[in-house]
Amino acid sequence: MTWDDDESAGDRRRDPGRRASGREILLQVAGYVGLVTAVVVLVVGAVVAVTVWGVAAKPGGFAAPSASGRGAPLPPVSAAPADGGTEVGAQVEAADDPNELTGSEVAPLVEPEAEAAPVVEGDWLSVVSDATGIPARALSAYALAHISIAAEEPTCGVDWTTIAAIGAVESGHGSHGDSVLGADGLVQPKILGPALDGDGVAAIHDTDGGALDGDVTWDRAVGPMQFIPSTWAQWGADANGDGVADPSQIDDAAYAAARYLCASGPMTTPEGWRAAVFSYNHLDSYVDKVARIANGYADALG
Repeated sequence: MTWDDDESAGDRRRDPGRRASGREILLQVAGYVGLVTAVVVLVVGAVVAVTVWGVAAKPGGFAAPSASGRGAPLPPVSAAPADGGTEVGAQVEAADDPNELTGSEVAPLVEPEAEAAPVVEGDWLSVVSDATGIPARALSAYALAHISIAAEEPTCGVDWTTIAAIGAVESGHGSHGDSVLGADGLVQPKILGPALDGDGVAAIHDTDGGALDGDVTWDRAVGPMQFIPSTWAQWGADANGDGVADPSQIDDAAYAAARYLCASGPMTTPEGWRAAVFSYNHLDSYVDKVARIANGYADALG
């Protein structure tokens, strides 16, 4: 019995008692190869899809303390000293007849006392800075970012150890090259990454007219946390209250980094933590390095 060519049957059947011809064997092998190829394509496609969506390609890798149940507690803060407000109107003077008082004398104007900004306790900064090697000014920025994001995104779970570890990798806490982190939190001269011109790096044409990075042709990463201008436009923040969101000011940059990380979702599991840090830099080696440094900071404190 040969192959059944009955088209009305819609299939072809082979006599089980007959040995397959060479042509039939080749067809069977081709079918197996096609099946294997399809499976490989599906697997590769899944890996690519995972990478495109920003999930680390090695989700089983280790993570920072915040993802393993031993996250750093909120740093202690104290309110900035207040002076009780500044009086700007005339003082009320004693008078025999209250009707003789002028308007300014009746209602002296006093500027309302501004809400005091939180200040990280000096003793904590001193102890933690000595234990971890993080400069106190940078540590203050990371700690304040932790405090602020915990209030803004309580389910995120990122803490200062992760923010500090990213700051260490990106710029050595604002000390890359000949740059210096000042008492005001500004890094000078500015830390600028290479032009993103497509030569071994992503190609990102200028998006800010050179306002942040001084380059009107290509974008560059800027500041101690290395934000590109287009990302800063979305996540930049004025954390120090000076009215300017500046990627070269470490309070602003650290808080913006925390906001960016939390946009990926909760960081309270190894998978969630790695996905968030992977979104910051799409390299598993980068995620591993940040994890090692963050864990080192936590271990230094016991």
